[in-house]
Amino acid sequence: MLSAINKIAIVEQHCSNSGVRLTDKRKQVLSCLIEADSALSAYDVISLLQRKYDIHMQAMSVYRILDFLHGVNLIHKLELVNKYIVCSHIACDHEHEKSQFLICSKCTSVSEVSFDKTIIDNLKKLAERSGYFLSADQLEFSCVCKSCSDIT
Repeated sequence: MLSAINKIAIVEQHCSNSGVRLTDKRKQVLSCLIEADSALSAYDVISLLQRKYDIHMQAMSVYRILDFLHGVNLIHKLELVNKYIVCSHIACDHEHEKSQFLICSKCTSVSEVSFDKTIIDNLKKLAERSGYFLSADQLEFSCVCKSCSDIT
């Protein structure tokens, strides 16, 4: 398993090759997400930045950085819980299926899973037959993880 530093180095090289600049602040926000063991809100990131780097960053700046990182496919925004998680394929140099997310409604742990393309295509067709068009092909499922289901 790659360390956060190694992942950042790979991401920096990928960004450089793509003509995208990974500034120090972007690296710091990304590092917080890489090292997190769960999805983080923008305010969670602000808190980590203060503790880890003694940086006091405004919420609007963090949101802009999160939008940038999301736009270059380094992180995912989880609409269901309004949080962000680093892409599990961040250090890969090959294409992956579109990621889908299983989110525990009790502890908010997240698992990134890849569905076969035919499943997503079938969902799109089903929506179209019902008179709708999917505006995004990222799916988020509210679930209960094994740890939480063992508690109840």
